Amino acid sequence: MEQTVPKMLRKVASEYPEIAAQWSKNKEGVFEPILYRELYNFSLDFGAALLSIGVKRGEPIGLISDNRKEWLQADMGIMGIGAVDVPRGSDATLIDLEAILSFTECRFCIAENSTQVSKIISIKDKLPKLETIISFDEATEQVAETTKKAGVTLRSFKEMIKNGQSWRLENKGAVEAEVEKGQWDDLACIIFTSGTTGTPKGVELTHGNFLTQLDEIPERIMLNPGDRALSVLPVWHVFEREVEYVIIIQAATLCYSKPIGSVLLADFLKVNPALLPAVPRVFEAVYDGIQRKMRKTGGIVYNMFSFFVNIAIIHSRMQRKMFNQNPCYTRYYTVAWWILFTIPWILLWPLKLLGNVLVFRKIKAMLGTNFRAGVAGGGAYPKNIDEFFWAIGVNVVEGYGLTETAPIISVRPIAAPVFGNVGAPIRGVKARIVNPSDGYVLKRGQFGAIQIKGGTVMRGYYKRPDLTEKVMTVDGWFDTGDLGMMTIHDEIVIKGRKKDTIVLRGGENVEPVPIEQKLNESRYVKQSVVVGQDQRYLGALILVDEEEIKNYAAENGIQYENYESLLASEDILKLYDAEINNLVNPKNGFKMFERINKFALITKPFEVGVELSAKQEIMRYRLTEIYKQEIDTIFAE
Repeated sequence: MEQTVPKMLRKVASEYPEIAAQWSKNKEGVFEPILYRELYNFSLDFGAALLSIGVKRGEPIGLISDNRKEWLQADMGIMGIGAVDVPRGSDATLIDLEAILSFTECRFCIAENSTQVSKIISIKDKLPKLETIISFDEATEQVAETTKKAGVTLRSFKEMIKNGQSWRLENKGAVEAEVEKGQWDDLACIIFTSGTTGTPKGVELTHGNFLTQLDEIPERIMLNPGDRALSVLPVWHVFEREVEYVIIIQAATLCYSKPIGSVLLADFLKVNPALLPAVPRVFEAVYDGIQRKMRKTGGIVYNMFSFFVNIAIIHSRMQRKMFNQNPCYTRYYTVAWWILFTIPWILLWPLKLLGNVLVFRKIKAMLGTNFRAGVAGGGAYPKNIDEFFWAIGVNVVEGYGLTETAPIISVRPIAAPVFGNVGAPIRGVKARIVNPSDGYVLKRGQFGAIQIKGGTVMRGYYKRPDLTEKVMTVDGWFDTGDLGMMTIHDEIVIKGRKKDTIVLRGGENVEPVPIEQKLNESRYVKQSVVVGQDQRYLGALILVDEEEIKNYAAENGIQYENYESLLASEDILKLYDAEINNLVNPKNGFKMFERINKFALITKPFEVGVELSAKQEIMRYRLTEIYKQEIDTIFAE
């Protein structure tokens, strides 16, 4: 195994120089290739340009951009000379940018376009160290002038590549020597996971963290040289980043698309990919699209579709029990299932085959002729979506990980998936289940907290040893904050989270505390709890301030029979809706996915030992049980 990510690229480029590494669209929407030898040379050119303007080994460099071909070229160039990228997407707020770039004291920052350059320059007074911004797209004259007035040098990516080529001619072998210096334990990047106004948590990931995963993942997610994989996710998220490295080490081709239904399906036909790594929401959108289309068609076509899907699901459930494809915590009862299901399984088989000919084959044709599998990560994969694709013969495997584990802990193997789990830990990584209260290690099949140890676990939180200490045990295990169980084959089954961070189905990480603090500013809110783990959007449980609400009713002449009827009245619901929207919005520094879509009013004060810990902290995993009915109402479709 190579010692750094750029050395890994160097090896692949030397073995497969003429295979396309990247496919991206030109202005006419036509995919154009960049070969592996070209990708590696671009990274060397960019690394040389960085050396020429004074970038030092170990220096943090901001990288504010969405996924595009230049991102990977810049990323490899930065890491190649031993510098450290600090990535964020173009949806980053000013608060995000200030926290990230000032905390890391970046002298150099890469921005996607004029919009991002303008955002960074608008907070220049908070970034005293900033000297140079490099823009992937050519900046407008107005932005260039503003940047100059702010005392910051503005360069274009194209200009940097040209300068790097000249510098390499004048300093032969210099940038290659820097690549050679790279070591396994060198810091590769700092990825910030904090919310809009939360304490910055910069996860320090080394080259070894990324490369540890590349030992076994190609055995579970198999690609051949030249196979194409669609890239649709934000690359500053560590899931997409590592997936791209998985694709590169197998000399496959990254094809840049977008997670928008019409764009994605059109690109499927153009690219004919073998692999689609995506968040669960993408697969859910495909499922919803199929269901909507069938319902709209109606009549005998919809009835036939529903019939064959139900038959396929029943047949698949039997087959999973008969062939040991479900999670097992004690022992298999294979003989019993064969005795029970053999006859109905055989009888349903022709119907499932007919369903494949009449219905499922048409669905699969939308994915092209080379499609091998989808990889769902970055959030929980809904069971009904999992069951649907399994039944119709579209392989989607679920993976599990966190930013702090770079991120892959486990993933179902494409060749032999087991339903309802996220696979066993990969080589170089160990997992255990412990009692959340005393840390005692539990047996297979027992419910508890998931802890991880191995080569993928982060170095720590940047400049925050106190936060690092909180998540690491004395014997060197990382506490994921997740709850689950382990099967007899060490497969992990996720059951929930005990940590605060909420992960939506789209993979967005949300810190609820800043949102709750804002909501609690309302005089009508005694306490609030943001919910939404594995959902499409956020909701909130609002503990009502009874006195203030009754005062509001009296002041506004609202008549009511009792307190319950008052809370259910249109006037009060409109009041809370307005309060929430006025507090949690972009003007107050919140992103669109952080807004509260729906809420439920509750009246019982929180108690220590029930909803609250001894430290008066909300025990979020308890609330999903206590207020299950209210939460289900919030997220009812």
